[in-house]
Amino acid sequence: MNPEVYNQLIQIIDKERVLVDEPMKKHTTFRVGGNADFFVKPSTAEEVKQVVALCRKENLPYYILGNGSNLLVGDKGYRGVIIQIYKDMNQIVVHGDRIRAQAGALLSKVGSVALEASLAGFEFAAGIPGTVGGAVMMNAGAYGGEMKDILANATVLTEEGEVLQLSNEELKLGYRTSVIGKKNYVVLEAEYQLKAGDKAEIRAQMDELKERRVTKQPLEYASAGSTFKRPEGYFAGKLIQDAGLCGFEVGGAQVSVKHCGFVINKGDATAADIVELMNQVSEKVFQEFGVRLEPEVRRLGEF
Repeated sequence: MNPEVYNQLIQIIDKERVLVDEPMKKHTTFRVGGNADFFVKPSTAEEVKQVVALCRKENLPYYILGNGSNLLVGDKGYRGVIIQIYKDMNQIVVHGDRIRAQAGALLSKVGSVALEASLAGFEFAAGIPGTVGGAVMMNAGAYGGEMKDILANATVLTEEGEVLQLSNEELKLGYRTSVIGKKNYVVLEAEYQLKAGDKAEIRAQMDELKERRVTKQPLEYASAGSTFKRPEGYFAGKLIQDAGLCGFEVGGAQVSVKHCGFVINKGDATAADIVELMNQVSEKVFQEFGVRLEPEVRRLGEF
């Protein structure tokens, strides 16, 4: 640990929200990953801004984390500062047919608020296991819907410390991509444009999608959701299944027998197991069908 960096961090954020040598397996849905040098939990946009400024001044690597639902951290951990925007920045406010949510709010919670306000349009996202910030950054989607369909604008922090409000168009939302990742912006909050609907119909739609998730996805195991991006003209899970890889294992990692698009941690997987399994799956699918699967899961740290 660098004592000088620690002392500067606790000048910005309360000491109890600055963790040292923190196991990342506690903060990812894969439940794997070594220790991060520093793990900080800001509660305001100003704290985020100051921590990012400190990291840039000290030339320290930093990474913005939500609930760790689309992330694989290496077994050797992360040399730098993890900035978690999650439970300490999760306020949600309804204004007419719009919902404004801080980046740390869970999509499931935003979905619940939309339901209570009888606002339709968020149903597809209510079951995605992530935060608003991560969902905006990667234009998360499911069941035919994407963030770009309902996002009015997002407030972001630039590397230089400027706070900008970007419109849907300015965010350049594409398939699992946006301007945010390309320019290393930090999402602070997002505003969704929804429409008035019937509460019973909204609830029925959410229940139907939840039922589809429960019956078709391996929710009982630790995973990062869909492991590979959808190749144009194909479905990753179908290609993996057709390559005979359903149930394929490396160490404690396995291609789910319930949904081949998911790689799961059976309980004792390492990040190395998961990476090796993903590499072998990608190679086998390429040999069989000439289609190269690209990871949807982001990798971070030392493997």
